[in-house]
Amino acid sequence: MWDDFKKFAVRGNVLDLAIAVVIGAAFSKIVTSLVEDLIVPLTGILLGGYSVADWAYRFGEAEDAALRYGEFFQAIIDFFIVTFSIFLVIRLFSKFKRKEEEPQEAGKEEPAVLDTKEELLTEIRDLLAKQKPGV
Repeated sequence: MWDDFKKFAVRGNVLDLAIAVVIGAAFSKIVTSLVEDLIVPLTGILLGGYSVADWAYRFGEAEDAALRYGEFFQAIIDFFIVTFSIFLVIRLFSKFKRKEEEPQEAGKEEPAVLDTKEELLTEIRDLLAKQKPGV
């Protein structure tokens, strides 16, 4: 059982997933700060100090009895801002990755070297193609 667990834990996919979770948690803090500390205040400034989060339906005179639907809308807006921010970062990383892969692909255009069996099979194929009538 221990050997099976070690084989499972050492697989590349499991380690990649663990690393992705740790990086994702750290990245989440950066994106949250971006949204809460930069984007939302700038949006409030552009809207003249207006905040969606303040929308509420109040029941009676008490401040505690309120249906704060503005908080829900603010969470939806935050979600779209976070999603768009992550999209932009992933797009930026994929552009860098493509630039790194392009020089490697240029070097792969070398002609394939055939071993003796493949050379013989190629010659046999060519001879058979010549012998067929109408070709």
